[in-house]
Amino acid sequence: MKTYRLLGFQFTLTPVRLVMMLLAALGLGVILVRFITGFGIVTNLNDDWPWGLWITFDVLIGVALAGGGYFTALIVHVLHKDQYLAISRSAMLTSLIGYLLVLAGLLVDIGQWFNFWRPYVSWGYSSVLFEVFICISCYTTIQLLEFGEVVTERIGIKWHTFFVKIMPVLMVTGIIFPTLHQSSLGGLYLIAVNKLYPLWWSPLLPAFFFLSSFFVGPAMICVESVFAGRAFQHTVPVPVLRGLGQIGGAMMAVYFVLKMWDLANRDMLGLLMAGNLEGNLFLLEMIVGIIIPFLLIFSKYTKTHKGLFIYGLLVSLGVILNRVDVSLVGLAGQAATSYFPSIWEFITSIGFTSIGCLLYCLIAENFRILGHEGEHSDVSQSS
Repeated sequence: MKTYRLLGFQFTLTPVRLVMMLLAALGLGVILVRFITGFGIVTNLNDDWPWGLWITFDVLIGVALAGGGYFTALIVHVLHKDQYLAISRSAMLTSLIGYLLVLAGLLVDIGQWFNFWRPYVSWGYSSVLFEVFICISCYTTIQLLEFGEVVTERIGIKWHTFFVKIMPVLMVTGIIFPTLHQSSLGGLYLIAVNKLYPLWWSPLLPAFFFLSSFFVGPAMICVESVFAGRAFQHTVPVPVLRGLGQIGGAMMAVYFVLKMWDLANRDMLGLLMAGNLEGNLFLLEMIVGIIIPFLLIFSKYTKTHKGLFIYGLLVSLGVILNRVDVSLVGLAGQAATSYFPSIWEFITSIGFTSIGCLLYCLIAENFRILGHEGEHSDVSQSS
């Protein structure tokens, strides 16, 4: 483990981070080849499957898992639940990095990537995808401005007061955009009424996507807090994480009841016991991603960091599985051809994840992200 310093900033190089740097470099190499040659060499996409792993992982999953930012902003800065202030900056940073990577993923997935600027000047008012693109772009911009409060504590200090004053407006505006694009991502699949398997297609898809993005926020905060705690020797109190998890748990209950009501209303409950791949995966979603973590978060088991980590991991995996089921598994039955991501698609997504982790480490080492309520101190890294 060695710490490098440049212009007053530092970065600790550990074996884990070195591996992530190699994965990031490999991913960037694949992206460069994709930009030069197109999709054909590095992906298994075709006319029947124009959206594959990159849209599923880098966009649908990435946007959902980055929901901790607007969840925390609502709880801490709008509802003024100050007991959760200890995790606000960490959640904001994770969300910002997540959305930056989502925009990068969208760029990689555009056929003619050099035309990425066209939606900004040629508005498709009736397009759900256009609304998603604009909202994500605007929300990412707002998050960058919000992060100005953190940056100006060390760089451009004379602007710090300005960013502090505009934070309330940024917070409120920043909460509005996610409620739009999180639900609209589900709305993209409403048109697939005869293609998407009935367990996942629903006229309530936008509501399901929004609700799941909300309750996965505290779950991701629990997972991230454990990893960050080990890396930076910073521990978030259990009551803080458990309180956030129970807020998310209440939303999980709403989601589950609404899911079951929707299936019953459409006379689709019988598909749960069909014994096929789709039915089994849906049951896995509900049991592992909703029911078990719901029971955990309201039990004494989550009075420890280990229990909270398991709760967060189960919820996050459940949402990841849901997005994979909606965008890939649920459409496979009606597709004329099969699709399975190429190794290069996996490498690109892993590379994006590695870049996100490295950015988090770099920023957390050099700015007041963890323990910013006056308890921040120099930290040593172990990851």
